Amino acid sequence: MIIIFDTDRASDSPFVERVWSCHSERGGPFLSVASSQWEMVITRLYGATVVTLRGPETTVREVECPPEGEWFAIRFKAGTYMPQLPMASLLNGQDVNLPTSARSFHWNRARWELPNFENAETFVARIAKAGIIARDPAVEAALQGDEHALSQRSAQRHFLQATGMSQATLRQIERARHATNLLRRGVSIGDTVHEAGFFDQAHLTRSLKQLIGLTPAKIAREEQQLSFLYNTATSSPP
Repeated sequence: MIIIFDTDRASDSPFVERVWSCHSERGGPFLSVASSQWEMVITRLYGATVVTLRGPETTVREVECPPEGEWFAIRFKAGTYMPQLPMASLLNGQDVNLPTSARSFHWNRARWELPNFENAETFVARIAKAGIIARDPAVEAALQGDEHALSQRSAQRHFLQATGMSQATLRQIERARHATNLLRRGVSIGDTVHEAGFFDQAHLTRSLKQLIGLTPAKIAREEQQLSFLYNTATSSPP
């Protein structure tokens, strides 16, 4: 394994989905799979610390992992956005690095202490109070299945602002990630088609190759390590 996950937990914050950390034992390529959420990632590598705003990704890409790196991340829920930074500007690898020192960083003209695994929610509450992040309740209602939350045109506008993508694209990504988890847990390909809501096996295969980078059979055999995002991928249906 190139990447070893050290800690990973769900969050009770209304803004945060998960908090996780990992480290690399050696360098090498891995697949960064599609993701509908954005993250704040703290990287410690070669004696330096970097804080990165990493955006959603609508396709899979191969990334080179450096050896002996350490990462801590806060993954924000879909619908959490930054009013002063369009989410589309972070899409598909357009990451933003914030000015960082050993113990603090600058964000929105303010200095912040680096968060950690234990105080992540406290940190997020502070940046929410400062207006750096916000929640779009209309997006949250639509994701929870409220068909009357938004008109089609309004839904497109809200989803693009809060997630950088359409609602249809977000659901495709979440369905593919859910199918990946099912296959990794030993669920058969046929049952995965049914449980994840695909039309047939061909539909499942096309989606996974585009968004995860592997066929269902290769995912089930764990032929290649997926990205930082795999171990914390959603485990519930989209």
